[in-house]
Amino acid sequence: MARVKKGVNAIKHRRTILKMAKGYRHGRSTKEKLANEAIKHAGKHAFNDRRKKKGVMRGLWIIRLNAALRTEGKTYSKFFDKITKKKIGLNRKVMAEIAKDHPDTFKRIVEQVK
Repeated sequence: MARVKKGVNAIKHRRTILKMAKGYRHGRSTKEKLANEAIKHAGKHAFNDRRKKKGVMRGLWIIRLNAALRTEGKTYSKFFDKITKKKIGLNRKVMAEIAKDHPDTFKRIVEQVK
């Protein structure tokens, strides 16, 4: 049986790892072992943060809504309690976008909830 050498594949693998680690600081961008470890950790954080981002965005919408409602003399918690009781089908994301981009429409929604 013929001998199989893996030099080409090893170099290709090394190159791809170092390309992925481009821009990392210190030895992580030049040394294969450190770069491999850094890429694995980065991938783990990227995966987890895609899930965390959803909670962060929800928090941002709540902050934006609360700020817009404070100018109307209301609070977020009481306002959203009334919205759910009146069964108005607007979620936090849509409400925050309306409050940011169309303040006059948002004022009309607040008047309707009263």
